[in-house]
Amino acid sequence: MLKVFITATIISMLALFVQVYFASASQAETKIYKAKCDSLQHVADSLYWELLPTQIEFGRYQVAYEIFAERNPKAAKQYGDIISNETE
Repeated sequence: MLKVFITATIISMLALFVQVYFASASQAETKIYKAKCDSLQHVADSLYWELLPTQIEFGRYQVAYEIFAERNPKAAKQYGDIISNETE
């Protein structure tokens, strides 16, 4: 009877050790993925803030083109054709 109890205890301890080992390995992987995710988020944020002035300038050019098109439609059409067909 004592051998059965000792064997059951050893098996239980082994199972607990395996469970703790894999849980700690999973936590380490989670930390690595969290660090990579944070790094990617930092890069995305940096690119957004780097691109923001260009986006603002582009928006201003769009508004200026619309005003230009209202004031001088023929010249605006010529300008649009140049941009679409003659520049690459």
